[in-house]
Amino acid sequence: MGGEMKKRKKWAVKVFVFVTPLLFLLLIASPFSAVGQERIPIPRIGITLDEAQEPRDVALSLEILFLLTVLTLAPAIIISVTSFTRIAIVFSFIRRALSTQQEPPNQIMMGLAIFLTIFIMAPTIMEVNNVAVKPYFADEINAVEMYRRGIVPVREFMFRQTREKDIALFLNLGNVARPATQEDVPTYVLVPAFIISELTTAFKIGILLFIPFIVIDLVVASTLMSMGIIFLPPVMISLPFKLILFILVDGWHLLTYQIVNSFR
Repeated sequence: MGGEMKKRKKWAVKVFVFVTPLLFLLLIASPFSAVGQERIPIPRIGITLDEAQEPRDVALSLEILFLLTVLTLAPAIIISVTSFTRIAIVFSFIRRALSTQQEPPNQIMMGLAIFLTIFIMAPTIMEVNNVAVKPYFADEINAVEMYRRGIVPVREFMFRQTREKDIALFLNLGNVARPATQEDVPTYVLVPAFIISELTTAFKIGILLFIPFIVIDLVVASTLMSMGIIFLPPVMISLPFKLILFILVDGWHLLTYQIVNSFR
């Protein structure tokens, strides 16, 4: 009985090895084998460098080059001019305060930070789309006008979150004349000032997050010392209590609520 089963298995393997390549070749050759039948069109992608025939061709080439440059710098732009910096740092602080090492994983934390950034920046993104992107694709404005209109809502968002002392710092470092209005503040001054302000705010939130968990660590460490247990790491005992406290106060709900409200 056992020998018969082995023979069947060997026969099945031989059939599979023979039939699989044959089916693959038939699948590849089928669109081209029948004459007169409709062929499935396969797109061809290519990049050509031809001589420009009119000024519009030159402008289109420059626009494509600009788009590729923007796509390359997109991660840096997102980090620099949106709420992502504050959210990512706060999430890093909460994980350190809980002493959970790599839980939740970085992928989950950064994914949540990205979607919270989209949620917070949605009004700004929609305004940029309405005043700059849509008119540009409708051929109502050129690329320069699109940038000039689109940067205004982003600058307004950054101004709301940036401290005046940070703007003054970069104005002094860059020897820029004191601006009379917000419109006179250069964007290259506003962006680093915004990043510093975001770092400061994130660290302030991080300090507040650490306080209750530090208290738990101190209580656990003092209890273990009083009991004479000095070889047991206090983190092993305090971690469950931290998680219980975080769950009881509905930590993720409360933390998300406070992060979003900090931008209003």
